[in-house]
Order: sequence, then C-alpha cells, then structure tokens
Amino acid sequence: MKIISDIGIQIPQIYLPKPGVDLHKWAVIACDQFTSEPEYWHEVEKIVGDAPSTLKLTFPEVYLEQPGGEERIQHIQLAMRKSMDDGVLQPHDGFVYVERTINGKTRKGVMLCLDLECYDFNKGSSSLIRATEGTIIDRLPPRMKIREGALLEFPHILVLIDDPNKTVIEPLTAAKSKFDKLYDFDLMLDSGHLAGYAVNADFENQVVEALRGLAKPETFASKYDLEANLPILLFAMGDGNHSLATAKAIWEKIKGEVGMDHPARYALVEIENVHDEALEFEPIHRVLFGLKKDIFAEMQSFFGANYKYSPIASGADMIQQVDNADGEKQLIGVVGGGQQFGVIEISNPPTNLAVGTLQSFLDGFVKNGGAEKIDYVHGEDVVERLSLQNGNVGFYLAGMHKNELFKTVILDGALPRKTFSMGEAREKRFYMEARKITK
Repeated sequence: MKIISDIGIQIPQIYLPKPGVDLHKWAVIACDQFTSEPEYWHEVEKIVGDAPSTLKLTFPEVYLEQPGGEERIQHIQLAMRKSMDDGVLQPHDGFVYVERTINGKTRKGVMLCLDLECYDFNKGSSSLIRATEGTIIDRLPPRMKIREGALLEFPHILVLIDDPNKTVIEPLTAAKSKFDKLYDFDLMLDSGHLAGYAVNADFENQVVEALRGLAKPETFASKYDLEANLPILLFAMGDGNHSLATAKAIWEKIKGEVGMDHPARYALVEIENVHDEALEFEPIHRVLFGLKKDIFAEMQSFFGANYKYSPIASGADMIQQVDNADGEKQLIGVVGGGQQFGVIEISNPPTNLAVGTLQSFLDGFVKNGGAEKIDYVHGEDVVERLSLQNGNVGFYLAGMHKNELFKTVILDGALPRKTFSMGEAREKRFYMEARKITK
C-alpha cells in the first residue's frame, strides 16, 4: 500500500464483508461501550444469532472480568482466520469516505492508516499524532493479549483533524455521487445509519494534499498563534485512545524482529474534522459501584477547606447548576451515595478542569478500597439510573468545547483521562471494516 511518510499516513487495503452478508447483524458497537449494561450486549447476541458478525471477532469489555477470557481470545482469533479462509471478508484498496447519521445529524469521515512511528502516547509528547487524554498503562496488557496473534484489526478509533476551512473531508461529501457505494444500511439498536464510499484516485490525491496543507509549519503556527518552531500536531485522538496505544505498544515490542516494512506498523482509523457540525463533545460521567467508605467524608478530608457539598432538590436542578458554572470554583454534580442529588464545589482547584480535579481524588479512593469498581458512562439518564441503585454513587460533569481541544493539547499536553466523548454511547463507532495486521 502507498505510504505518505511526511504526514504519517498509509493508503490502506481494507477488508469488507462479501455481498449477501447481513450488515445489520455484521456491525456491532465499539467494545468499550455499555460496560455496566450487560443487557445491551445480551440484546446484541440475540440479534446476531449465528450470522457472520464482528461480535464474534471482537471482545466486548463487559466480559473482560468474566472467566474464560483466554479461551474467548482464541475463539476470536480462529474466527478471524475462518472469515478470511471462507471468503467472508474481501479486499478493497484505498480511502473510504464514511457517513454516520443519527438523530438527524450526519458525521463525515475518511478511513486511512496512521503510521505508529509518528505517534507517542506518553506524557509531554510532541509527535505528529498525539493522545488527547492520559493513557492508563495498566489498561494495555489485556488489550495487547487480544491484538497479539490476531490476523485482523477492527478499529473503532476516531481521530480528529483541525480543519476550519474544510479542505480535507468535506470535498468528498460534495463528490460522493462520483464514488462507488461500498455499504449503506441501518445499524442495530437505535444507532442510526452507516454508509461508505470508495474514494477514487483523483480525490485520494486531494485528501493527501489537503492534509499536507494543514501540516505546513506556517499554517500551524498561524492557526494557534504559536512560535514557528513548535512541533506540528496534525492528528489528535478522539475515541479509542487505548486501542491506538495498544497497537503502538505491540509495534514497539515486535518491530526489531519483523522489520519496518510490516503491516503492524500502521493502524486503521477514521479521521473526522473537529469542525464538523454534527460532531458534538459530550462529557463522560463517573459511577462508583459498591461503596465501602463514606465518600463524602473522604472528599472533605482530601480537599480540606476547599470542599463544599450542597443538597439539590432534583437532578434537573443539579445539571443546570453544573452546566452553567463559571468563575474560578469548579462544580461537580452528585447522584446517590446515600443522598439523592447534590453539587460539590471545589475552591482553589488543583487542575484546570473539574474532571481532572475529581479524578485526582477518585484514583486514590478506588485504589484504597473505597469502592468495588469505577465505570465511565455517557448520558445523564444513565448516570442517574446506575447511581441511584443501593451502594452506588455517581458524579455528573459538564463538557468541554471541542474548539478548545487542539490548542489545549498543544500547550498543556494530554487532558485528564475520560474528559470528553465524541457523542453519547449509541453514537459511537461500529465495527465495519477490517485490516490485516500480519503478513
């Protein structure tokens, strides 16, 4: 496949299901969604049945802590080989233009490969491709087990470009009638519609040149009002941070043995423009399950005189207060924990974002046995439903504006983990395309 090394991309060979495969059953949502809602995945299983499906080719994280994980990984890897041997998956060369429609909005993207040599997820990275949130190294080993020995990758990774003049992706929207349609179908469980188009060679070259334009040092420096010598950030992680970090970790592990001309050097992703009107940044809330300590007393001790808790009459009032917060104090909504609804106010916060301030407490609280586990959830309805169950507590957080992302990462480095989400759970990327990662 063609490599464009100056902007860290490869034009991929993608594998898609052969004609006749039921795509409604084939495509399932990203494995890291609905991790505290097993009923969602039970419904997926019922829909899929015995049909060919990425459900059998990926590892939903809702099952990660259940017994039989090693056996499940073996089944996944065997199923990948069988899909190739039986011709269920067939190759397509080149970029794919993607449209995802849900709730009356259509997000647009392009499938391509990123060069992992141009990506560094470590704190303080200045690479062309960067993480936007802190990477939890402890979360990589189980993911590495799944990817190591796998014939294929099925990405749910969404990577952002900052293209205010809409030079990269949007011209493909205008020209899609000239492209061959590769797939066009409704996704399961109220997740909208997905369509993909084969980008022809002329427009492929336009995409490459437009990305080069974004990567020009003078364009980069002018856009963010920076010194001209600062390292360029072209691709910023949107969703799937730990999946790309896993691919990078495996590449670093094997490249001395396999050489630099190996498919594992690259990772298949979808790029989207942060200025796409249909792209919304949603906050990611926290839910703690099985409280074992008085969390409010622990927070009072941790933050000292800077901590204040106030009960609130309703969830709607709590959300309104948190969403409309301004000034130097940070507000965090509370659901459950022996209370109904409340708001925590932190004065003199230790980090710039409320999510970072909260996480600085929660990491130690959970590690020291304050709760059985923590989960990161989307949607105010989900945080309320889970948190009001006996023994649980949830924290509601306001979102950040998407236009702040690139400059914040350039100047301050990666954000606190799980700061934002590109849409809510049902809007997440579905597994559709595959790519070979072994020779």
